[in-house]
Amino acid sequence: MVLPDADRRLLLVHAHPDDETITNGGTMARYVAEGAHVTLVTCTLGEQGEVLVPELAHLAAEREDGLGQHRIGELAQAMKELGVRDHRFLGGPGRFRDSGMVWDASGRAIAPPDVRADAFWRADLREAADLLVEVIREIRPQVVLTYDEHGNYGHPDHVQAHRVAHYATDLAGVPSYRADLGPAWTVAKMYWTAMPRSVIAAGIAAMKDAGTPFEGVDNPEDLGMVVEDEDVSARIDASEHLGQKEAALRAHATQVAVDSPFFALSNNVGRTIWGQEHYRIARGEPGPVDPDSGYETDLFAGIGSGPPEA
Repeated sequence: MVLPDADRRLLLVHAHPDDETITNGGTMARYVAEGAHVTLVTCTLGEQGEVLVPELAHLAAEREDGLGQHRIGELAQAMKELGVRDHRFLGGPGRFRDSGMVWDASGRAIAPPDVRADAFWRADLREAADLLVEVIREIRPQVVLTYDEHGNYGHPDHVQAHRVAHYATDLAGVPSYRADLGPAWTVAKMYWTAMPRSVIAAGIAAMKDAGTPFEGVDNPEDLGMVVEDEDVSARIDASEHLGQKEAALRAHATQVAVDSPFFALSNNVGRTIWGQEHYRIARGEPGPVDPDSGYETDLFAGIGSGPPEA
């Protein structure tokens, strides 16, 4: 087994290409720049996503169904922009298919009624978790990042990624479990991505004041992913890497309209919002907090670093 030679090792578990950049792009770029080993595991190719580029509309699932293969390239370019060299698909590209989603009466994302048999939402939890156990035992991350129990806004693949990440993290630390997947490894800390209420509210207000309101969003609840401020434990300042994050978002061209009001990266509003990334601690003990903000400012704080075991 060849282990990363970095003292700090971070693993992210995401559902589709682009999810990682939207929520954690700045964090990834910052830790790469600081010398940490950053590993991204993406659970599907995002085959069911909408296509925002008209000339690529033929790739949509209901037409040629070539979007997933195209998004492999988008993800590779995004990771190049962020400096992440270790990015993988759970079980290999295409092992699990994007499940798709629909909106329920309350405006929350849920699984569609016709989910395919090969979709991630229908994956056997232990089978999928074992694939991630092997990665955890190989990389030996001290910190794992994923979604909360609702998948942040309800997408079934986000929910499933949450389940797989948690189950795999537990199983990876059991010495008697599947020794063929590598020596046991206990993850010290796990965080869930978060969008604090105050940040969303300030962004909505600032965008209205700037004359670029986000259509259909009048309050934080309209985005369906709000987290109460007191539940947020860490804030990573990645403002120095916002240019990389923007470039990575642009790499996900079929999915992300960077110039839309939602991202607004071309003005100070967007640069303030997207340069700070927030997290809720879900496993382990939080490290020291910044006395001014009340947040952890380093996800590895409180963890003994030292070189990885041979």
